[in-house]
Amino acid sequence: MIGDMKQLPTTEAAVAALRAIATEYAREIEVTDDIGADQTSRRSAAGVGVITDADGSLPHEAFVEFGGVPRVSVRLFPEGDALITVENVECPDIPRDDVPEFLRSVFGGLAHVKGRRFPPGYRLIVPLPGDRTHREHVPMFLLTPWLSSRVR
Repeated sequence: MIGDMKQLPTTEAAVAALRAIATEYAREIEVTDDIGADQTSRRSAAGVGVITDADGSLPHEAFVEFGGVPRVSVRLFPEGDALITVENVECPDIPRDDVPEFLRSVFGGLAHVKGRRFPPGYRLIVPLPGDRTHREHVPMFLLTPWLSSRVR
């Protein structure tokens, strides 16, 4: 299955893996592709009409939105990383290869929010394979009903 690939070498392979995860968790998915240096977000200095990078490659970026709760979106960058947003909490610099497992943790109920009394604050904690976790600060005013239901 594509969603179980260990390496996602291209944005197209990553989008295929995300489509498989959407099917696995019965979620709607909407994909928007930006192809060309003049279209991708990190290459705004490419110049007018310049579509390839200096090495002749054609950068491909994708924005993926999943339906349902929690609200999740993924921006896949050509450089091999991703920005995942879970209920308005941005998780930047996620390696492309970790995106499928990150989403499985969120959709599968493993992700949770940990609160502290001192200093006060919350963190979204997403377990990843190999005893790794991704932690992201969650401001109190961003606690949605879904995030609040995951507080431990």
